[in-house]
Amino acid sequence: MSRTPRRSPGPRQRDAAGSGTEANQAAVVAIKAVHTLAWLSIESCVVYLLITGLAGRTDKRAGLAAAVVTTETLVFAGNGFRCPLTGLAKRYGAESGSVTDIYLPRWFAHNLPAIHTPLLVLMAYFHLKNLRRQRASGF
Repeated sequence: MSRTPRRSPGPRQRDAAGSGTEANQAAVVAIKAVHTLAWLSIESCVVYLLITGLAGRTDKRAGLAAAVVTTETLVFAGNGFRCPLTGLAKRYGAESGSVTDIYLPRWFAHNLPAIHTPLLVLMAYFHLKNLRRQRASGF
């Protein structure tokens, strides 16, 4: 009888109890924590852009915040409208692979793209309007 050689356990393998190893669980928590911090940073840029856009202030800081939001949007779109950290979290044993599922309410995490699309349009509208007004007034 021939036996198939055993491979060394990969990050997704689970122990006999069916749960991930402690190292894998720690990796998932770390990935989700990093994602949460990145998300908070990007969201602060979104809020900043909405506030400054409404206030009629479009300056270098708004440009920097817009660059952060644009980069995040391009990374998300370039990854098939899926967070690139999702695959990493799943590889280390996250149940759904989602990086937002334990640090944000489920409904909110699931609907982030739908929530952000109108906000992105509003931010662009306000700041383009501000830039046109600044150019017309010679600033």
